[in-house]
Amino acid sequence: MFRPFRESVESALASVLRARELPIDDLGLEEPPEDIDAVLASSIAFRLASELGAAPPQIAGELAAEIDAGEYRYIDRIEPAGPYLNFFPDESYFEGTLKAGQEPGYGALPSRDTSVVVEHTSANPTGPVHVGRARNPIIGDAVANVLEYAGYDVDRHYYVNDAGRQMAVFTWAYERFDESELPEPARDRAEYRMVRYYRKGNEFLENAEPDAVEAAEAEIESILQGLESGDEETYDRVTEVVDTVLGGMRECLARLPAEFDEFVKETRFMRDGSTDDVVDRLKALEGAVYEEDAWQLEFENIEKNLVFLRADGTSLYTTRDLAHHEWKFENYDRAVTVLGEDHKLQAEQLRSALELLGSDTERLESVIYSYVNLPEGKMSTRRGTGVQLDDLLDEAIDRAREEVETRLDDRLRNDELDDDDVERIARQVGIGAVRYDIVSKQPTKAITFEWDRALDFEAQSAPYVQYVHARCCGIENEAAGIDPELNVSVLTSEAERELLLTIARFPGVIEAAADDHEPHRIATYTREIADRFNGFYRECPVITADDDATKSARLALVIAARHTVANALDILGVEAPESM
Repeated sequence: MFRPFRESVESALASVLRARELPIDDLGLEEPPEDIDAVLASSIAFRLASELGAAPPQIAGELAAEIDAGEYRYIDRIEPAGPYLNFFPDESYFEGTLKAGQEPGYGALPSRDTSVVVEHTSANPTGPVHVGRARNPIIGDAVANVLEYAGYDVDRHYYVNDAGRQMAVFTWAYERFDESELPEPARDRAEYRMVRYYRKGNEFLENAEPDAVEAAEAEIESILQGLESGDEETYDRVTEVVDTVLGGMRECLARLPAEFDEFVKETRFMRDGSTDDVVDRLKALEGAVYEEDAWQLEFENIEKNLVFLRADGTSLYTTRDLAHHEWKFENYDRAVTVLGEDHKLQAEQLRSALELLGSDTERLESVIYSYVNLPEGKMSTRRGTGVQLDDLLDEAIDRAREEVETRLDDRLRNDELDDDDVERIARQVGIGAVRYDIVSKQPTKAITFEWDRALDFEAQSAPYVQYVHARCCGIENEAAGIDPELNVSVLTSEAERELLLTIARFPGVIEAAADDHEPHRIATYTREIADRFNGFYRECPVITADDDATKSARLALVIAARHTVANALDILGVEAPESM
């Protein structure tokens, strides 16, 4: 209901502005303060003050008096408050909200007939996913989810670096060393077994005799040249290593879960000739220069040049990524890439180069994130190789299990929950806590993951919100046999109305989060609706309501709240347990 309400507000404001022959490009719509029961507020009086030569409060009062609320659907009244115009909903708004909330897919917006590719994670396939990079799949998956809920046709891509020096070193090391020369793997999974070869190879290149290093470098260079020339045997050798490591990384990411529609390999754009085509076109640009034994592209507004071809004729990652992005533009209406803050320069160079090559870069959007840190001493490392995402998820489940066990009394454990239930809840809560805590912060802000905060059942965390969903399910189970009725007129208390207002905002929150690629707004919203529901739960009994009409209407409100919380958590990639 929020979207049609906003459309009515926009129509009302636009009408009065047209009557005054004033511009309507910016209506200044925003959320009102928490102590005002309005749905929307407008700060337009600030913008009009200089043009009309009057104080904003005076302008707000005049505009409110000129709008006939009865002409516009869902608007009950408009009240000025200082320089703001506050728009309040009528009963049909609440009725529509309660009805819409009965649908399991509540909140999802109509199809926009627009395709979007979201590229995220794309960690080099050289070993296990490190916890510092965990923010990429978590944010990336949530960005893709919120875009999908907002009506976009979304594909999730992982761009695989299978053509650089790292993979050439890895392939050489895999073929050069024997299993007996390697330490035991930290885990019995493909990427943990394979990374030992990569580390052994780098150790050899750093410490071996010069003649041995020179011979190894010649073999590595041969692999690079073979990839560049399209040699099938070389491609097959590298692919065996890449696909093996990637298989293990996919198992790790599936624990979050972060699933992908396609793994797009760099070599694809070398083998089909598109990288060579990009190189030829870059050479023809006015800013192309050959210096320091490489072809480079100079930019007007970026200090560092883009090196796009080495003296030996091999391309670079960004060169191949240019071909990759031109392919995206051929196949999708929009392209969103989730990148770590250390890739900002690369992203700027990519965008500028694409513009010079003739691409419409308005279709290209980036989400830049800072990294995740762990507090000193909180987690042990494995053989000095750093903390992997697997380590974090394991510990999250273990800690969640301990928390769940302490909250179970013997009766509940024996009568309602068995060991499998405890494990399910521990996984849902533990992994949900990690995802929620990471995605709930603005991406550009560095964060330190804290267990006490993430797993706090009483504070505004994933377990806090998950418990609201479980509580809704419990009420519905207890109310079996009661027909929910959409009689909004009996829902008159402040707690009921506040919950309805919050539920009604959900589609608008989705739209705003999708427009700005900010899934943390959904996390903020889940805390708000959890607070509203808990207030309703304390003050408004459902099963023991005073009369059947109130009981049925409150049950309908509980169902609407459950659907809203479940879908908000789904956007964040957090499971919604039916019992906790």
